Amino acid sequence: MRDKPVIYHIPVCPFSQRVEILLDLKGLRSAVEFQVVDITKPREAWLLEKTRGTTALPVLEDEQGRILKESLVLMSYIEERFPATPVARQDPYERAVERLFITREGPFGNAGYGMVMNRDRAKTEEKRKALLDQYAWLDDMLRFHNPEGTFLFDRFGWAETVYTPLLMRFWFLDHYEGFALPDDPAFARVAKWKAACLSHPAAQQVRFDQIVKLYYDYAVGAGNGALPAGRTVSSFTFTPDWRDRPMPPTDKYDRIATDAELGLV
Repeated sequence: MRDKPVIYHIPVCPFSQRVEILLDLKGLRSAVEFQVVDITKPREAWLLEKTRGTTALPVLEDEQGRILKESLVLMSYIEERFPATPVARQDPYERAVERLFITREGPFGNAGYGMVMNRDRAKTEEKRKALLDQYAWLDDMLRFHNPEGTFLFDRFGWAETVYTPLLMRFWFLDHYEGFALPDDPAFARVAKWKAACLSHPAAQQVRFDQIVKLYYDYAVGAGNGALPAGRTVSSFTFTPDWRDRPMPPTDKYDRIATDAELGLV
């Protein structure tokens, strides 16, 4: 029997980072053991046995060997198992607002990933609009529930823990798509929220250049460790270390960079 839960994860996975942020906010980073899974290789048989054949991460295994999946489920488990220093709102109405706010985390994430993985120039504006529509909804919710504040409520909380890892992954849009929120009053509230989320001390598990380098393959349409055409090494590889690689080129619509250009060989 283990002495603490273990989470099998990908180091730069936004869904794993949610759990890491939550633990940091609760002062419990050492309460869970993290074990890294290399997504550039097929899943090990022992891990597939635990997950009943599924490959999505993160996955939590408790001390009794029981398995839990899905990041929002893992967050709720940790919040309820370690109730000291609650992160979720305690008022029922405010908790319901948090839940409503995060109903859009799936469409928000899909819009951002759909934009970075698009390689059809003709669809660029369509993808940009789809993401801006998501930001507009978030802006409206923030203005309604906390118009003069920074976060959804009075502090970085449950909603911010859910969204911040996606906001950080969308750094790949800054680099590969030249994306930025419009300098427009219509997006001012969500821009303030986004900046505060990105700079929060509990959310510094990843860096801009790390995301840009590791997610290069997504930018040319190959996700989850898949290899783009003509390449032999995934941008998610552990070696060479991402810190030793150059920043990838931005011309994703015109070509696929070689392993050598990306510092992978």
